[in-house]
Amino acid sequence: MAKSDAVKDPAVKGKLKLILLLVLALLLAVGLSVGATWFFLHKAESKPQVDPAQVSNVKPAAIYEPLAPAFVVNFNQNGRQRYMQVSITMQGRDQAALDALKVHMPVIRNNLVMLFSGQPFETLATPVGQEMLRQKATASVQEVAQKEVGKLVIDQLLFTNFVLQ
Repeated sequence: MAKSDAVKDPAVKGKLKLILLLVLALLLAVGLSVGATWFFLHKAESKPQVDPAQVSNVKPAAIYEPLAPAFVVNFNQNGRQRYMQVSITMQGRDQAALDALKVHMPVIRNNLVMLFSGQPFETLATPVGQEMLRQKATASVQEVAQKEVGKLVIDQLLFTNFVLQ
């Protein structure tokens, strides 16, 4: 009889309801977390295939081709002999096009020597002047590439060594 009296007691009945509600809430939380995890993992596995048109928009890796030997140019400044040494590396994206451009290297080197020797020393002594010269040199090589190969082969020229004396 003591058991039946204990179940009928309102304080015990309230504790029993509280325990049942907590267990039910815990089961519901575990079920929701398992369901959400399954949903997100299943969603990640079923990603659509990459469209080939989107793949073609990705730039290929850069290819660097040094122009050896370094350019050494002399010029006069107020009756004083000055020298400039520039090591250049071409940056491109297509190895076959860079190989096709190598055939025309004498024209490229000639144009760059003429461009470098025509620069005033005061301009070359500043970083802004050096950057302008780099951009002019890039345009000169791109012009030869467009004329001889039929497309812009290089993205830019990089000065890897720049010495003024």
